[in-house]
Amino acid sequence: MKMLQQNPSASPAPATRILAPIAMIGIGCRFPGGANDPESFWRILEEGRDVITEVPEGRWNTQQFYDPERGKPGKSQTRWGGFLDDQAGFDSHFFGISPREVARMDPQQRLLLETAWEAIEDGGQVLERLAGSQTAVFVGISSWDYSYQAMSFQDRGVINPYSNTGCAHSIAANRISYCFDFRGPSAAVDTACSSALLAVHLACQSIWNDDCPLALAGGVNALLLPDSFVAFSQLGMLAPDGRCKTFAASANGFVRSEGAGMVLLKRLDQAIADHDRIYTIIRGTASNQDGRTPGMTVPNQTAQENLVAMACRNAGVTPATIQYVEAHGTGTLVGDPIEARALGSILGTDRAADRPCLVGSVKTNIGHLEAGAGAASLIKVALAMHHRCIPANLHFDRPNPEIDFDQLRLRVPTVCEPWPAGEGPRLAGINAFGYGGTNVHVIVQEAPRQPQLAAKPECPHTPERVELVPISARGPEALQALARSMKRCVESVPPEVTLRELAGNLAAHRTHHPCRTAIVTKSKEDLARQLQAFADGQPPSGTTVDRAVPGQIPNLLFVCSGQGPQWWAMGRQLLETEPVFADMI
Repeated sequence: MKMLQQNPSASPAPATRILAPIAMIGIGCRFPGGANDPESFWRILEEGRDVITEVPEGRWNTQQFYDPERGKPGKSQTRWGGFLDDQAGFDSHFFGISPREVARMDPQQRLLLETAWEAIEDGGQVLERLAGSQTAVFVGISSWDYSYQAMSFQDRGVINPYSNTGCAHSIAANRISYCFDFRGPSAAVDTACSSALLAVHLACQSIWNDDCPLALAGGVNALLLPDSFVAFSQLGMLAPDGRCKTFAASANGFVRSEGAGMVLLKRLDQAIADHDRIYTIIRGTASNQDGRTPGMTVPNQTAQENLVAMACRNAGVTPATIQYVEAHGTGTLVGDPIEARALGSILGTDRAADRPCLVGSVKTNIGHLEAGAGAASLIKVALAMHHRCIPANLHFDRPNPEIDFDQLRLRVPTVCEPWPAGEGPRLAGINAFGYGGTNVHVIVQEAPRQPQLAAKPECPHTPERVELVPISARGPEALQALARSMKRCVESVPPEVTLRELAGNLAAHRTHHPCRTAIVTKSKEDLARQLQAFADGQPPSGTTVDRAVPGQIPNLLFVCSGQGPQWWAMGRQLLETEPVFADMI
């Protein structure tokens, strides 16, 4: 009997599985160009800046390892990359880690700890309330540069009790859980360039499976040695001129980069109930593998098409309604056309010619963070949706002739432009491909319009209200640094945000540390002035710095002795200025 050969591509599509939306409520980042917070990262994107530089002094001797001739043994074809301003700086006291242990920690672990903390704080979550919870941690990490140096076979005398935990990739996630006392799933994943977005995919799966109510997800990369530069040059993957030219005719490779990105995720319904600020929501995710291709690092267009289609099914969205895709977009002559054709075959169908899907890549701004690349892509899209603008894709001089953008219904934005409004909500897709074949796609949607909390009516004849603004840190120097950064934040607060709201958020949505003070003020302008004075070592009169006793919550006691006639109008000011007190009378 003759057997019929099955066609895998003709197999029926799996049943649609609509997933509950997940809100992104916090962001922490360390990206090249001084992008150490979401605001500075957005400025780079909005202004269309390329922050790639030559290898900084102190990393390695570029003269020894650089040679523009391709394939020269032991040489890198490029001396360019995306580098952090301060990769070594770390406040060990803040995280309760001894200096001796920190000295043996991979810088990638330090970057992940910092960005995890900042994502928690940006999300308005108080650490004391999360300690002991099922909060999950998933991180993407693949670089072994530090391990090659720290676990030296040339001098094993440098190995100490902290070497194993300082070098192990598993500890990159586990240390975050340990430091913050999180009890949910905690794992590091390595699928090369798709690691960070796979971490997001796993975090969403964990939330959907009720394994955790809250999850941190992201990725990291550090460029410490020239070895990988040499190896990628031998493969012909790096751009000799240090410019990532995604989808352009002049594309000649990617640019290596370092940094870290972390996001805080929570179920949308719970985020709305908790009145969290929401950057964007994740509607669906998908992951698959290229399988056998002409070469292990050669992408598979069919696999990419199936990936995008599966993510759209899981998200419950029609592919033609997606307005933008943050492409993997490494800027290679082989990878870019395959990715573009895969996107066009799924997203371009049933799409009007005058409403093409926009495509771009953050790699043209900051380079390729490899294991951390997916985090940079996701954060870029979240900020773009938040600001309702799509940043420019840089270095797009002429379209790659192997990509028929008109037929595929794709367009590359070359300037920062408003996010195109459709009949439904704003939607975007994010691609991440590992060079070993692991692919991930995430569908995100603009955050829903959140209802404003009804403000309590002020008492009649209320005088100018005085607010108490608390600030705290782990030590006096950190407190001064915090005051300086808070001053900049206060100056950038939108006019519609009141001083009362600002003080309330600082009191209820920040973790309070042992070294603390409070500022009494009547306006945001005065608050900024007092914060600057405190940062300069000249605290305003009446301002004191106190140290809380760990583990002890001080009691608050009001004493109103006697029958009330001790002085005229006793308590009237409190009655006039505090609605909560007035409601109790």
